[in-house]
Amino acid sequence: MRRIGAALAALALAGTMLGVGASTAGAAPVTTAPATACPTGWGSGAKGGVTAGALPLENIRTGRHNCFDRMVFDVPGGGAIGYYVSYVARLHQAGSGNYIPVGGGAVLEVRVAAPSYDPESGAAAYPGRVARPLPGVDIGGYRTFKDTRFAGSFEGETQIGLGVRARLPFRVVQLPDRLVVDVAHSWTSSR
Repeated sequence: MRRIGAALAALALAGTMLGVGASTAGAAPVTTAPATACPTGWGSGAKGGVTAGALPLENIRTGRHNCFDRMVFDVPGGGAIGYYVSYVARLHQAGSGNYIPVGGGAVLEVRVAAPSYDPESGAAAYPGRVARPLPGVDIGGYRTFKDTRFAGSFEGETQIGLGVRARLPFRVVQLPDRLVVDVAHSWTSSR
């Protein structure tokens, strides 16, 4: 065991000395940022998870990551939240069938099993307005997200239109009290 440890220490020291020698020889050190390995294999087909929802949607927020843009639906106390996410040619409001324009090269329809109102009182829990951008969500500067539209709630389910740059792979993750939708920046394995 001591020999292995001593050998590793010697290799580490030799590597350090090589780096010092190279930098003192007048050569500029070459620095390259390591390529970020991005997940692949998510696909762009419809995804769904069945869980009955009774608690209201309280917030929708977004975030930018190295490999994808993220949308999070917060349903405190909701446990695992049911959903159906799919690319659509055009977004039509559930119930009325009204067309809601969504910008971008492709439209991802997100249905979350949580109403935007309190089922007990009927009071609004999420302040979205039909056919308008999501309140408090700023997607300026995002690589993949291009537009958001609130399509309303119908029969205990909230519907969102997410405009994306192109039809790209996405995943949906159910977490306690929230649902996460990630849309990749590209189909390749590096950003």
